[in-house]
Amino acid sequence: MIPSQSSSDLSVHGNPISKMFKQPSSAKEWEQYMLSQEQIDLFTKQGFISGIKILNEKQVEILNNELSHFQSLTTEEKALFYHYETNESEDPEKVLFHALGAWRVTPGFHDLLWAPAFRMAAYQLMGRSYRLFHDQLFCKPALHGGVVAWHQDFSYWTFTKPMHHLTCWIGLDDTTKENGCLYYVPGSHNWGLLPVTGLTGDMDAVRTVLNEERLAIFDNRVANELPKGYASFHHPLTMHGSYSNLSDHPRRATVINTMDHLTLGNLAGYDRLDALKSFPEMIHDKPLDSRFFPLLFDGDKELEAMANKIPKISFE
Repeated sequence: MIPSQSSSDLSVHGNPISKMFKQPSSAKEWEQYMLSQEQIDLFTKQGFISGIKILNEKQVEILNNELSHFQSLTTEEKALFYHYETNESEDPEKVLFHALGAWRVTPGFHDLLWAPAFRMAAYQLMGRSYRLFHDQLFCKPALHGGVVAWHQDFSYWTFTKPMHHLTCWIGLDDTTKENGCLYYVPGSHNWGLLPVTGLTGDMDAVRTVLNEERLAIFDNRVANELPKGYASFHHPLTMHGSYSNLSDHPRRATVINTMDHLTLGNLAGYDRLDALKSFPEMIHDKPLDSRFFPLLFDGDKELEAMANKIPKISFE
């Protein structure tokens, strides 16, 4: 787990490096981005909320232009990614581009981590100050885009502890049932941690680890259709997945995964260490607080006295 020290590695910057997003300059200016108590309650009940605007048209365009660049990276740039697969689909007839680490490579994806609407919502849904865990890209081309099979995010993250994470999924295209939008299973965040059944293959594999009661709930999954630039946020145990893109339009998305600012490494006994070979260094029982896990929101600093008054998840 030795990351590149390239001079072009944007992880050396623990703050925005462009003017892509205007940052609030006072606690009062954060109010425009705040989630309501009703939205917080809905997240608590169903394990996700959706329809949160993060990006405007110009910002989406910037990210899609940078995304195009990722198809022709230099060797140095590719080395900055923790994971990079031009096609991770298990179906030879489909394509799924999947990558982790874009924030280290281009200014737009770097500064996306500091998008105010994302930062405020994430703080309220985490209930505490938080760091970047890692970002992701999931891209499905038109006509033959591959699936992302049903899974819980934390089933892949048990090399960290405790479980206090959050996922923000942002569409870079209008996402519909036809082009492979995300689906959620409401309430599945209360099921506990389930066995891994694969990420890019059989969409029905998850059914083998669900009892009759949960299968009935699973069969009432809901589509997360969104306009481009809008996001959904989900709990680390919420069951989710997305089907093939057989439409005439691409379905591109970026993901920001966050973790509590005091999260520790949990590598002792972890049985998939090979998957972490390109990740930043993580030490068992030590805080993940290097420059590769920047602090994205300090509630007391950003919100001052208002931090104790806004609606947010109660952290025990």
